[in-house]
Amino acid sequence: MCAALIAVHTVFMLVHVVMWKLKEFACGASRQENAQKMKEKLEALVGVVPQLKSATVGVDFKHTDMSYDAVLISRFESEEDLAAYKIHPAHVAISTFCKEIREGRVVVDYWE
Repeated sequence: MCAALIAVHTVFMLVHVVMWKLKEFACGASRQENAQKMKEKLEALVGVVPQLKSATVGVDFKHTDMSYDAVLISRFESEEDLAAYKIHPAHVAISTFCKEIREGRVVVDYWE
């Protein structure tokens, strides 16, 4: 009896997570309105920035003292792809907007 060996190729993805605390009012809009604009603009980058494999933005609904207002969970194939994403003109444009409306930001990058 022969046992067939099957090679399993595991593909790891780089997960880039960013959370923002937003200003109460900025760029002529409320915190909640700006969080929704961020969500729409960041999720629209999929297909525009080739290195970005997926992007999901969640907008907080609890509004506690511990809450952040929005979170981005994005996936890339490599650190080089993440670096290319960061300098892509479409990302730079939304990043500029995010800087104008945020009070704070935290980031975590990990492999899965």
